[in-house]
Amino acid sequence: MVGIISYGAYIPRKRLQRQAVVEANSWFNPALKAYGKGERAMCNWDEDSVTMAVEAARDCLGGEAPGELAGVYLATTSAPFKDRQNAGILATALNLGDELMTMDLTGSQRAGTTGLINALKLASSDGNMLVAVAEKRRTKAANPQELMYGDGAAAFVVGQNADAAEFVGAKQISVDFIDHYKGDTEEFDYHWEERWIRDEGYMKLVPRALEGLFAETGVAPGDVNHFIMPCLIRRVGDMVAKAAGIPGDAIRDTMQAAMGEAGTAHALVMLAATLEEAKPGEIIVIAGFGQGCDALMFRAGDGIESKRPGMGVSGFMKRRVAEGNYNKFLAFNGLTTLDHGLRGEVDRQTALTALYRNKEMLTALIGGKCRKCGTVQFPKSNVCVSPNCGEFHSQDDHPFANIPATVQSWTADNLTYAVEPPQHFGMVVFQEGGRLMSDITDVDVGGVEVGMSMRMMFRIKEFDGQRGFTRYFWKAAPDFTKDGG
Repeated sequence: MVGIISYGAYIPRKRLQRQAVVEANSWFNPALKAYGKGERAMCNWDEDSVTMAVEAARDCLGGEAPGELAGVYLATTSAPFKDRQNAGILATALNLGDELMTMDLTGSQRAGTTGLINALKLASSDGNMLVAVAEKRRTKAANPQELMYGDGAAAFVVGQNADAAEFVGAKQISVDFIDHYKGDTEEFDYHWEERWIRDEGYMKLVPRALEGLFAETGVAPGDVNHFIMPCLIRRVGDMVAKAAGIPGDAIRDTMQAAMGEAGTAHALVMLAATLEEAKPGEIIVIAGFGQGCDALMFRAGDGIESKRPGMGVSGFMKRRVAEGNYNKFLAFNGLTTLDHGLRGEVDRQTALTALYRNKEMLTALIGGKCRKCGTVQFPKSNVCVSPNCGEFHSQDDHPFANIPATVQSWTADNLTYAVEPPQHFGMVVFQEGGRLMSDITDVDVGGVEVGMSMRMMFRIKEFDGQRGFTRYFWKAAPDFTKDGG
């Protein structure tokens, strides 16, 4: 049967306190007080939709090679590159090889659900597919969306012999219904009137798609155990469920209070969260809204409990740190201009030739392992670094991204330029051997110790603001577990 083989998610560590936004902007927009409860997921300065997609995919794959994949989809409306395939960066970072199809999906809030449907159809004939969805949307300051949005990602491997969840069917409706839009030259979304969106959009298009789904699958609305429908307008999920005949206790929490709404990614983030709790045989229905509606149905498989991800949505939701500095949020999202000082005045042009020649090392964190003595090292070189070996041209590719590491030495530098000072970096030693002088991310001042367990994470290394180029590399971050440690 075709369906979901494995799944994963990623939610950034930082959680912006909504009250901090209200306190900063209520002088201008007092109505923001209505949105002041809870928190929203907030990317660190070195995270974007690509880095989040990589981490969600790693959670989905569990550190293991997925076998042969036919293709990789990346769905987002906040891709860092307009004309460079972001899915290609994802595939390279995951070390998936180059003999596969990669594709970016964008232009609608249902790009994620549409991509999942297409991948499921392709998987029937072409082989397993990886579908990643991620979103990091920017808004104007003092806009309600600033409080309502949130950053996050999810990933799924779909194909034959799927024992996590069976794909039952889908119904798609495409209508040029404009609830919001972003023109080609604009930085931010433009939103229309809420009541009209509710009455003419959600309440007419979604029930129609659901009616078609139930008719095609032969499943009764009353048999639905989990109903997933992201919507920023209050109680719309309840109204749609009632109109479609879906039981009220099947409606899934939208995660708005603790995470915010992750745009294109949110329906599938909610799907990942649902799969963590679903029991074999339970029916899951997803409604993805945006210039129409995608309605999908899954049946939780007999092996779903053995397919729980290492972290998943629940694990990453526990891995949180409250962020009450609204100015930091603005700076991380390029919504305010800070004086970077003389040390920040560096030409950050990336040599694309060198990047291409070293893409496995820089993007996939591939080092070397000596065939003669077994010594591993990063980076790869023509000569084995072991003093007892020194063999020439003996190195095979050896991936380091999923190898645990520890801090051997470190420093926190307040003199060098850093987006979030101080700049933490140090020497990390990998469990299997090899070492790397690495930036350290996701730490607070005083939060690093010699001997600390670390894991490598795919992050933004630098951004060339003059040319609009994002340069990625791997950084060390404190290791964490599903229990929040």
